Amino acid sequence: MTDRATRMAHFITTAGWQDATRTTVAGDASNRRYDRLTISAGNTAILMDAPPEKGEDVRPFVHIATFLRAQGLSAPAILAQDDTHGFLLLEDLGDDLFARVLTREPALELPLYQAATDVLVALHRATPPALAAYDADTMTPLAALAFDWYQAGATGAVNTQEKARFSTAFHAALAPLDATAPVLIQRDYHAENLLWLPDRDGFARVGLLDFQDAMAGHPAYDLVSILQDARRDVPASIETQMIERYTTVTTQDATGFARAYALLGLQRNLRILGVFARLSIRDGKAHYVDLIPRVWGHIQTNLKHPDAAPLADLLTGLPVPDVQTLNRIKSRCAKQR
Repeated sequence: MTDRATRMAHFITTAGWQDATRTTVAGDASNRRYDRLTISAGNTAILMDAPPEKGEDVRPFVHIATFLRAQGLSAPAILAQDDTHGFLLLEDLGDDLFARVLTREPALELPLYQAATDVLVALHRATPPALAAYDADTMTPLAALAFDWYQAGATGAVNTQEKARFSTAFHAALAPLDATAPVLIQRDYHAENLLWLPDRDGFARVGLLDFQDAMAGHPAYDLVSILQDARRDVPASIETQMIERYTTVTTQDATGFARAYALLGLQRNLRILGVFARLSIRDGKAHYVDLIPRVWGHIQTNLKHPDAAPLADLLTGLPVPDVQTLNRIKSRCAKQR
């Protein structure tokens, strides 16, 4: 038994779950792993294994979960924690991820997206806790990951002059958004991180996961995250309706919100473009490359907005993700070296 396995067994025993059976629920793009613990009475809990030696830290998850639950939202309760060694025992919210429910019951698409939008309305009414700012200074280099990893993976090199010109112009475009009062943004608010809990009421029907990287940012950001999903196609009609639903209830200026939505959508999808290429090239997770065409489509959609369109000429060095381009990125996959 490894040292980590021994520490995990000790944590489970200390929490009183030593007689539980353990089955893997999921891993994710990070180094975290999730197991379900089940005891004979049928009670279950989720074990988060987040190794500190691999850069993981459970404390942000606990901090944000506590805040979300204080707003009446369905983040999992913390049943036990070991900050030093990176273990959490969490309330089990089940397996009904939005993505799975929608595959099984496509007729629920509109009500699920309405519920997810209403969660953001409720969350954004709350003053966020002290969090790092997701502002133009932070967002611009993250968008430039599209050059660092996607362009480099597809062409073999980063065009540093193109990257610099884009970064200067994009920072200038994003900077005015910093004047908007920030809210807590979860940053990975999408159909594979949300659980459907129909037995609960109101916005508590949406179970929240993977929010440990939350920051203080623009209210449009998480709406972009769920409506421009990298993993599933969201109908344009749903996207339009949910933007209108959010802006109507929150009395946002529709024109200004649309501008922010397009620029933040461009930023988010450029970042994801780079991250998915990095996950393949650096981390050996080549399957993320298969999601790139959808992300590319979101980029093109956002570039149609008048305030984002001038940036299109600065992105011409990013090749279209055709079969040849995607195969070149996959050929550099860490598992093949």
